[in-house]
Amino acid sequence: MLLNSIASLRTLVCRLGLVLGLLAVPPTFGCTIPVFRYALDRWDTDMFEMLLPKAVSQQQAVRDLLRPLRANGAANLQVRESDDAALAEPTLLFPHRPDAVWSGALTAESLQSLLESPARREIIRRTLEGDSLTWVVVDGGDAAGGEKVEHLKKRLAFLEQAAALPPQDPDDPDSQLGPGPPLLLKFGLLRLGLTDPAEQAMIKMLAGPSGAGIEPGTSFAAVMFGRGRVLGAWSLEDLTDTVLEDASMFLIGRCSCRVKNENPGWDVLLNVDWSSELEKVKAGTSTFIKASPKDEAAGEPPAPVVVEPSRPVETVTLTPQSHTGAVAKSPIDWRVIAPALLLVFGGVWMWRVRR
Repeated sequence: MLLNSIASLRTLVCRLGLVLGLLAVPPTFGCTIPVFRYALDRWDTDMFEMLLPKAVSQQQAVRDLLRPLRANGAANLQVRESDDAALAEPTLLFPHRPDAVWSGALTAESLQSLLESPARREIIRRTLEGDSLTWVVVDGGDAAGGEKVEHLKKRLAFLEQAAALPPQDPDDPDSQLGPGPPLLLKFGLLRLGLTDPAEQAMIKMLAGPSGAGIEPGTSFAAVMFGRGRVLGAWSLEDLTDTVLEDASMFLIGRCSCRVKNENPGWDVLLNVDWSSELEKVKAGTSTFIKASPKDEAAGEPPAPVVVEPSRPVETVTLTPQSHTGAVAKSPIDWRVIAPALLLVFGGVWMWRVRR
């Protein structure tokens, strides 16, 4: 009986040691690249779809207009002739959705407004220069909108100082950065006029497909990252400090979900070959970075509000953020856990001895 009890006690002690040892091992993550940079390096853009009625697609002028896009176009746009007899005019659809971004006569001017705008070129430039993300505020240009922008500017400046990027191990094969700008913790802010004629397509794409919750004519803010990905859009009334911080912290946290479709958000139509431009950034030949916003075409958006200063990742020393945007949890408190485990295993041992 005594020998059996000793053997049982020894087995229980071994099991307890194994459990405590496993719990003491900190969780490991295969990838420490932040969400925004993983998206820039690895997420291909979703394709918008331009549907053409048969009668329009057979027009020689339209064919000539679309030939550059069909050959070596840089934009995330595909053109398709539609068999739908109810389709009366060319229509641009969101990726994987039936929601229309635009419909109308397809001319050189309308196509150009769909492919590019001053705000989109500015966002591309900032991204290639290393901005982690860009908050875009779309409002009517009134005093209330200006006050909201100033408040957001202060909050983002605070977050730049209080937040941290996950520590990077240059020798970790799962956490190698692709070509492009240095890894920075830098939040940008851009303000657009709600009725700006040059940005109507951009504003519609920022507001997202139906179900995003933004009604036409509503002042709102959206956050962009990666290769033109919108994480979400919120009316200015709903954009609280908590929402701002949660969204920003999510994007600078480690990317544990590597599949794009498993993450929230939608893409914007941008006329840029990201893979090529990121290589050019590495070589120092990107035309987007060299271009000055003042040299852009007429109709540029209001002067962007830039949150400064930016900080290289190696200077960030605060607690890393998790993929969900929450601050990483502290280690297990063994002052509480260990005694409880000992009591449980001790009770089991005493019960077996009494048997």
